[in-house]
Amino acid sequence: MNRDLQIGTLRTLAAIVDLGGFSRAAEALHLTQPAVSQQMRRLDSFLKEPVFAATGRNLRLSPAGQELLAYARKMLSLNDEAVARFTTPREGLRVAIGISDQFSEALPAILRGLKRQAPESRITLRTGPSETLAEQVATGSLDLALLIDPSPGPAYRVQELGAIELAWFGRPAVGHGAPLPLVLFTEPCTLRGLALNALHDAGVPWTSTYEGAELIGLRAALHAGLGIACLVANADEVWGLPTAVHPALPQPPGPVPTALALSPRVPQEYAHGALESIRAALAAYPFAVPRPV
Repeated sequence: MNRDLQIGTLRTLAAIVDLGGFSRAAEALHLTQPAVSQQMRRLDSFLKEPVFAATGRNLRLSPAGQELLAYARKMLSLNDEAVARFTTPREGLRVAIGISDQFSEALPAILRGLKRQAPESRITLRTGPSETLAEQVATGSLDLALLIDPSPGPAYRVQELGAIELAWFGRPAVGHGAPLPLVLFTEPCTLRGLALNALHDAGVPWTSTYEGAELIGLRAALHAGLGIACLVANADEVWGLPTAVHPALPQPPGPVPTALALSPRVPQEYAHGALESIRAALAAYPFAVPRPV
């Protein structure tokens, strides 16, 4: 009797490996953790041995699990390609897009450009931290995402747009010799890590006075004078944030790569058009000029 592997179960397996755990995969796929565990037990039964040699913090596939994952990625890619091929002509292209909230002011221009290149398309948009959006591209809930400093992933390809300049913002009242008050994004966050590394390398003592996941909250904290933050260098123009002035501040980190993360199921022609549309929409942003060789 033939036995079939379920695409949903294989997608869960890939998500666990890509995201580094059962709970993260469950959250990204909108499943409960018991449901994810049950799917893996079904794969254990199929293989007649465990898929994972170790779980928890030491997550590691068994040899059979590694082999199964390779097949899973091929099957997921073919499934997604077939779905895109046979749904697009009847319903028009449906594309789920993520935009790093650092580029929120460019959204109208980005959406106009995307709609212009595919008038019949239906766009779903999400904004948020680059790290969260990258996970959603990896697990298939986003088709493409504009990200700051994305890490290459096996579930998507990365097309670089350039390197964005960063700067320090905020003018809190700081007593003589007091630690530098910082306004920070919660982890994981690329900009947070870059800022803290720059201060550590310069030997600047600091203290956290605000932490939050939302850009709107961080901007409010800066306007309220709570501390200093590292953001895209045109934050003074687009959000009216005061440029930081403090003698202990080192040079801002960066420039930082900015790129488009693209799912394999996105048609090549649309991916190329999206890249050019987004590049044009970001023309006013402070990208570093390439240095002459």
